[in-house]
Amino acid sequence: MSIAESRRTVPKGALFLLASIIVSFVAASSAPTPLYAIYQSRWHFSPVTTTAVFAVYAVAVLASLLTVGKLSDHVGRRPVLLAAIAVQIVSLVIFVLAGGVPMLVAARVVQGLAAGAATGAAAAAMLDVDRARGTLANSIAPGIGTGVGALFSALLVQFLPAPTRLVYVVLIVVLLIQGVGVALLPETVTPMAGALRSLRPEIRLPRAVRGPMLVVAPVAFAVWALAGFFGALGPALVRALMNSSIVAGGLSIFVFAVFGSAAILVLRAAPARRVMLIGIAALVLGMIITLVSVRAESIAGFFVGLAFGGVGFGGGFQGSLKTVTPLVEAHERASVLSLLYVVCYVGFGLPTVVAGFLVVHGGGLRQTAEEYAVAVIVLAVVALLGLRGTARTTPVSPR
Repeated sequence: MSIAESRRTVPKGALFLLASIIVSFVAASSAPTPLYAIYQSRWHFSPVTTTAVFAVYAVAVLASLLTVGKLSDHVGRRPVLLAAIAVQIVSLVIFVLAGGVPMLVAARVVQGLAAGAATGAAAAAMLDVDRARGTLANSIAPGIGTGVGALFSALLVQFLPAPTRLVYVVLIVVLLIQGVGVALLPETVTPMAGALRSLRPEIRLPRAVRGPMLVVAPVAFAVWALAGFFGALGPALVRALMNSSIVAGGLSIFVFAVFGSAAILVLRAAPARRVMLIGIAALVLGMIITLVSVRAESIAGFFVGLAFGGVGFGGGFQGSLKTVTPLVEAHERASVLSLLYVVCYVGFGLPTVVAGFLVVHGGGLRQTAEEYAVAVIVLAVVALLGLRGTARTTPVSPR
């Protein structure tokens, strides 16, 4: 059977399966977040170490994206996804066995390598199956994974035994089931030569995408910088504001992610530029509310700020995807999406490490949260100026 024929016979649940893989990978990356307080108590490390462990994942994702991000364009989506699932399972086994910071770092590195490989392949495969619905699924899946992973992990930690192991065992079972599903899927692209050459890191974009990528890069960086901060230090900030349980910390990430996903659904039919403008506006408003709430020690206001921040994340990220994905051919999708995720994960990791350093060597958690909110507002304004400045000169996809 040819690739064209197999694509016509792709099972109806293929898109759901592929989206669920991204959900599982992102959930696995956010699952350790509610556990950092337990790890910190057991192994006596500082918030700098917490953010470093958190951010090393982003570094590993970047390394993976820059090397194997384009591989599925050459060898096919299925082999890359199956290998990524296997490597992700290895990372979860390391988490289960972890007895100190070195193994925690090792688990995050392996996890990041797996996520980088899976991200480009799964995202491209969803576009292969259905471009319109695939773009929407690419936008919404990371938010769902982030929220589900953090809250599910927090609930298991709070109410069930083996808090530092059980969530990883559950994720291993889910990934095994998904691996079977991937093995049964037909391939969606025709393998082509150059697989080994594709592993050589390079920054290259098709000419048609260069202008739009420059437009969306500041937006993607800003919204993922916000996601990184809330992912690494949000639960600790919630506990500082209300002296609450681990579940409340996980709930903070869940709220951020749910409102991000809701924004994506509501704005799915809007033009890309409008979606990004709404995302930037919500991001700025959310950070202003967060800034005021932290100073006033208002937990209710903080969650309102989280909700607006989630809308900003959803709008900014979806607008970025809607801008670039319609402009690339099938054999270019994995590489272009991988490069966009490079921008995202730099924003996700680098500012978070700086925030962790400031928590310890600066003014503490609350002051750092205030300074971070101001920095994100500045980033969002810069992104807005860039978006408006290119409105007349850069072609941006309307859908």
